[in-house]
Amino acid sequence: MDQRIPHSSGLQSSGAGYDSPAPLAPDLRSEDARDKPSRNDSLTAQLSTVIGGPVGDHALIGRVGFWTPMRVLFLFTVVFLALGWFSKAGCIQQTGTADGSLTLDWNNGRQYVAMCYSDTVPLYGAERLNEGAFPYKKKWVEQTPEGDRETRYMEYPVLSGLYQYAAMQVAKSWDATPLLPGALQVVIYFNVIAFGLALAWLVTVWASATLAGRRVWDAALIACSPLVIVHAFTNFDALATAFAATGLLAWARRRPVLAGVLLGLGGAAKLYPLLLLGPIVVLAMRSDPMQRTPSAHLGIRLRDVDSWDSLMLWVRETPYRTSILSSRPLGAAGLTVAAGIGTWIAVNLPILALYPTGWREFFRLNTTRHADPDSIYNVITSFTGWPGFDGNLSHAEPPTILNLVSLLVFVAACALIGYIGLTAPRRPRLAQLCFLVIAAFLLTNKVWSPQYSLWLVPLAVLALPHRRILLAWMTIDALVWVPRMFYYLGLDRKGLPEQWFTGTVIVRDVAVIALCALIVRQIYRPEEDLVRREFTDDPVAGIIDRAPDPLLPWLPAPLRPRPAPARG
Repeated sequence: MDQRIPHSSGLQSSGAGYDSPAPLAPDLRSEDARDKPSRNDSLTAQLSTVIGGPVGDHALIGRVGFWTPMRVLFLFTVVFLALGWFSKAGCIQQTGTADGSLTLDWNNGRQYVAMCYSDTVPLYGAERLNEGAFPYKKKWVEQTPEGDRETRYMEYPVLSGLYQYAAMQVAKSWDATPLLPGALQVVIYFNVIAFGLALAWLVTVWASATLAGRRVWDAALIACSPLVIVHAFTNFDALATAFAATGLLAWARRRPVLAGVLLGLGGAAKLYPLLLLGPIVVLAMRSDPMQRTPSAHLGIRLRDVDSWDSLMLWVRETPYRTSILSSRPLGAAGLTVAAGIGTWIAVNLPILALYPTGWREFFRLNTTRHADPDSIYNVITSFTGWPGFDGNLSHAEPPTILNLVSLLVFVAACALIGYIGLTAPRRPRLAQLCFLVIAAFLLTNKVWSPQYSLWLVPLAVLALPHRRILLAWMTIDALVWVPRMFYYLGLDRKGLPEQWFTGTVIVRDVAVIALCALIVRQIYRPEEDLVRREFTDDPVAGIIDRAPDPLLPWLPAPLRPRPAPARG
């Protein structure tokens, strides 16, 4: 029964025979294509009850004036970054000494007991930044565990080293200004570093949310990741994630040169963004770069289009954008690779020319470095007593065989990922291949510093947006920090045995391998891919998005795409 509210109640007529409690908006458009997690994800639906429940059936999506999705994501990010700062705050507490001066309170292994350790704090003195020295120029002598002496320089890539130098200059300027609140220079330095890293992670969230397209709320997993609390300020890796995410965004927006520049800058901060160039090239190859003209793809000649009707039929059957762009992906990928390598060289060349020995320190240390506690090689040693490929080595003696094995295994993994990218029944999404490459690098490398896990967070969310699965992995990875800190504390101070730590590393590695397996499964079964529902191809692919996906007859038969098997 139509029980209408009388007009005398002050309600306005909607113009359709019914009354509205207020005048209707002049623009009734709704962003209905946007993913609605509160309606299609059980976990988010349960969480949404705190703020009123799932979005309504007739809600106008995308019409909020202030609390847009991006601003909500920024709010989430700031909250979790604040939690990350508080998790490190215990290591910048000051205490008095016998002579009345101030020093950091790291007594009795507090940095491990409070689990607040951050590389940025000890590096202020270890890299001689407290002396105002310029990185790569300053050198000093350290004693090795064997009692020898070695000359040392700044051990970080150029952009990370210059970032530390800039933060040191700000800290010293702050400390020299009497009107500003005072503290130990290392405390000011940490806060300056943390502020810049927080901005970098906000950029990472922004770029990733933009790349997510209609699934913008997936980026909440990046903003609210447990790994942000633990590792956002452990080291300088947020700089690299910002460049990597914006580089992929530039590629998605079809600006290949800018994409290469940003990835090259990221490679000058941490090398891993340069690895993302590989998946771009593979997918560009997959898009049939050997086609020369649209008519070659159609099997007709343009001069055969002799009337307006035949021209419209040709345009409808083969969209202009797709047919024209089909001959350009490999060229765009080449521009990106050239710009990326060129940018990396341009950033590194001045330091290399002025301070060649200091510039080489990063590469020297990575060559002579032994298996990291987090690496699979050390895990095997921990549980089996295996001495490693090179046996017992001195501090400065490089593990030559280990270096070669880890490189060859990674190259083999990349070859397998390239094979998957070329032979899958449907062209994989760029984020899927990027995640597989970075995960392979971490799993096969001799070094997996704990903060490296931040590299995987944006790529995992874009590649496999299954919220419960990702939260489970992120939680496992974040909790590895607890046994790590108590293992470093030492058994003499009631710490944990090594196997408690390496056991959790195994769980973490298995979780990452499981993510890789799920991504490979969705590559071969794209109908299970949440991103590719609702007629979406690949929002990260840029020039390759919705491009033709031919059989690549110019490739050898084993490398051509294979038709999907029929399923019942």
